[in-house]
Amino acid sequence: MAAPEKSEQQLVDQWRDLLAVHARTLCELDRVLQRLGLGASDVEVLDVLAAGTTADGDTGYRVQEIADRVHLSQSALSRLVGRLERDGLVERCVCLEDRRGVWVTLTPKGRALHAEALPLKRAVLGRMLARGSQG
Repeated sequence: MAAPEKSEQQLVDQWRDLLAVHARTLCELDRVLQRLGLGASDVEVLDVLAAGTTADGDTGYRVQEIADRVHLSQSALSRLVGRLERDGLVERCVCLEDRRGVWVTLTPKGRALHAEALPLKRAVLGRMLARGSQG
């Protein structure tokens, strides 16, 4: 037996609940990560870079590959990567295969700070997502 279809208002309410959970979770991530000098988007980019190697066995990603994995515009991502580079957390260099591309790698300092941020991020996600839409 098929589940009954949701009304349009139920779908809208569910969507708004989802957005509220997302917004509260991002705010809490930003608040908790602030003590490390990071924000939620910073850690998201560091997560991508720390996730492992590319198909070629390299330990970095082109900016476009990072953009495909995070929810930031290309210009916002470029500014964020520039700030992470100024802070010594990532390094940028020209991509050898395509001189138009920029290759981004995690520095040892970036890897260490990411490792410090991970338990904080996990705790926030566990707490906030367990609460769900209960506010």
